[in-house]
Amino acid sequence: MRHPVFARCLAAALVAGITVPAAAQQQPQQPPPAAAPPAQSPASTQGKPPVEAPKSGPGYSYNREGRRDPFISLVGRGTGTPGEARPEGLAGMLINEISLKGIMRQSGGFVALVQGTDKKTYVVRQGQKLMDGTVKTITEDTVVFSQDVNDPLSLVKQREVRKTLRTSEEGRG
Repeated sequence: MRHPVFARCLAAALVAGITVPAAAQQQPQQPPPAAAPPAQSPASTQGKPPVEAPKSGPGYSYNREGRRDPFISLVGRGTGTPGEARPEGLAGMLINEISLKGIMRQSGGFVALVQGTDKKTYVVRQGQKLMDGTVKTITEDTVVFSQDVNDPLSLVKQREVRKTLRTSEEGRG
C-alpha cells in the first residue's frame, strides 16, 4: 500500500503534466480527465479578439506594434549621452553655464565678456553660436540670447534669455 502523501503528490504531478519516472510508478496510471477551458463572461469577450499566447521557440521575435522596445534603457536619451564629448570653447557651452563679466563698446557695436565653465573669459559678438542657442543682441548692460528649447511638449521652440551686467539694486546709488 502506498503512503497517502505520495499518492497526493503523484496525482498533483499528473494533473500538472509532469512526467514521473517509471521507478516511482508501481501500477499503471489512468490519464487525468481533460480540463475544461475556463468560462469567460460575455462582457469580457465583447469587441476584443481572443488573445493568443506568444509563440516560444527559435522562430519567435518581438513585435513592437508602435510601442517602444522595453529592453532599451530610458536613461540618457536626451540631446547627448553623458559620456559624449562637447566641442571645445564657447561652442560647447550652454547659455545657463556662462556668466556675463563685462560689456565693451567697439567701432562695430558692443561685445560682451563672458566666463565659461572652464574659468576662461571669452569675447562674444552678436550672432555668435553656443551649444543651445545664439547671441541675439548686446546692449550697454544686457546680453540677449535666443535659446533653443529642446522639449517635445513645449509649443515654443525658442525663448529669450537675458543676462544683465548689474542688477537694478547695484545701479542705484
